[in-house]
Amino acid sequence: MRSTRRTRRGFTLLELLVVLGILALLATLVAPKVLGQLGKAKPQVTVQQIQNAKTAIQSFQLDVGRFPTTEEGLEILITKREGAANMDKWKGPYFERKSLPVDGWGNPLRYRAPAREPGFEFEIYSLGADNAEGGEGENADIFSWQ
Repeated sequence: MRSTRRTRRGFTLLELLVVLGILALLATLVAPKVLGQLGKAKPQVTVQQIQNAKTAIQSFQLDVGRFPTTEEGLEILITKREGAANMDKWKGPYFERKSLPVDGWGNPLRYRAPAREPGFEFEIYSLGADNAEGGEGENADIFSWQ
């Protein structure tokens, strides 16, 4: 006579431990590569944001006939400032999103005119991941004239 009772077969503890071991090994091999790529993306995003801001400033200069002052900063590219020189020719806002650009770490981009680097009328820059001057790697400052 055959038994109509089915036998259930599950995974043994040893089989589960082997699978978990393989998954852990894969995670230790893949995670550093993925995290390394994420670290490279933020400086690249920052460079692109600086380029976009640079284009907006050049459009402002073509319309108004001058570059923003350090005091006016990037804000003048979004909001018309009455009383400033040649603002009757202002055709902004010059940023598509009508908000100030931020770097890859979420910090606002900075603006200075004239630039500290000789030969440049202005500079747009980020202070990097640490949001402090100087640094290396992800903490390095990124400038529009680099």
